[in-house]
Amino acid sequence: MRSSSRAAGLALGFAADWYFADPRRGHPVAGFGRVADGLRRGLYTDSRPAGAAYTGLLVGGAAALGIAAERAAARRPLAGAVLTAAATWTVLGGTSLRREAAAIGDALGAGDLAAARDRLPHLCGRDPRGLDADQIARAVVESVAENTSDAVVAPLLWGAVAGIPGLLAYRAANTLDAMVGYRNTKYRNFGWASARLDDVLNWLPARFTGAATVAAAPTVGGNPLSTLKVLRRDGASHPSPNAGRCEASAAGALGVRLGGTNTYGAVVEHRPVMGAGRAPRVADIQRAAVLSGTVGAAAAVAAAWLAGVGGLRRRPGRR
Repeated sequence: MRSSSRAAGLALGFAADWYFADPRRGHPVAGFGRVADGLRRGLYTDSRPAGAAYTGLLVGGAAALGIAAERAAARRPLAGAVLTAAATWTVLGGTSLRREAAAIGDALGAGDLAAARDRLPHLCGRDPRGLDADQIARAVVESVAENTSDAVVAPLLWGAVAGIPGLLAYRAANTLDAMVGYRNTKYRNFGWASARLDDVLNWLPARFTGAATVAAAPTVGGNPLSTLKVLRRDGASHPSPNAGRCEASAAGALGVRLGGTNTYGAVVEHRPVMGAGRAPRVADIQRAAVLSGTVGAAAAVAAAWLAGVGGLRRRPGRR
């Protein structure tokens, strides 16, 4: 596929997500999830080899679909751009992320704590029972920070590097991590391959997200140097090799303190504190959404540029 088609498709797909968000019905990622769930029931055993086969079949199948799409459009640049745009729109979730955060913020702003608790599981796996407004605000800010990388930056960068196969394979891997990548008794072995693959695929995007957040800090009243200090000091303290970079940089840019005790059903985790500011408040949800949108736009520009530069370098005869 020509580099101009890939770059244009990524930009158009980002614009489609920005203006239209995810389709309300018939989302292809939801369809993939149903297929993955059915295959999980058939393949599940408490072993890493079974989990690796499960991950390989689904991620490999998504990549193969992307390869077939690119081959079909190899000699038709316009078709290539359209297919890339459609795939990009399918795998991105930035606008839906910000809208869901805003809905929770609106409920909290109206004093409807019950409604905010009901919506929180749409955004993260944290148990909302017993959380007060500020604790929900912290959960939302942390989820927006982490998912800015997972739902926007990472798919765009993989699309720039590997086109439609990269877009689809990344989203497949990230979806499987959300389904089986847990460290509980059931999935510690079966979900190991999905979790590790997601860690590998998100390593560079998470660091790009951290750096872009440093640069974007002034859009929410933050200071880039202070944000960088928090990122360097606290980014590696998170148990995830990637989420800490996103959350620490967001904490620095917003001037808040993230981390602490989280409850996931019967599991209680004590996360290291990131940032040295105050605890997040309801108003910080909107600030986190603005920051997320700015970082996502920076990733779209970087992805389009990378796709174009990569295509130029691949052309024979170019020096």
